[in-house]
Amino acid sequence: QVQLVESGGGSVQTGGSLRLSCAASGVTVSRRCMAWFRQVAVKDREGVASISAGGGSTYYADSVKGRFTISQDNAKNTVYLQMNSLKPEDTAMYSCAAGAACFSPWFLSRWYNAWGQGTQVTVSS
Repeated sequence: QVQLVESGGGSVQTGGSLRLSCAASGVTVSRRCMAWFRQVAVKDREGVASISAGGGSTYYADSVKGRFTISQDNAKNTVYLQMNSLKPEDTAMYSCAAGAACFSPWFLSRWYNAWGQGTQVTVSS
């Protein structure tokens, strides 16, 4: 059974940083396309970043390019999202997801078949 458990969320001020973690079990992150999505209330889920199987390629939403970095630690079977220069508009529930491959476009949630419960990120001005 695949399980993805996020952690690292919290409340920070504008300009602050957080590092989110996604600990995986029942799936090997190095063999999957892994991604981070975020959602605010009733809005659609938004793809934030993804990393291909093996970590060779990374993809980012335009809104986070240059500020967020996705990475993986194969020994820990964990995916990370380093978030710097946070803005109030980054406030959301962040979830990680696993898919068979990073199909194009990577940010479509239907490509991913395993999801975590999410961790809340709140950025205050």
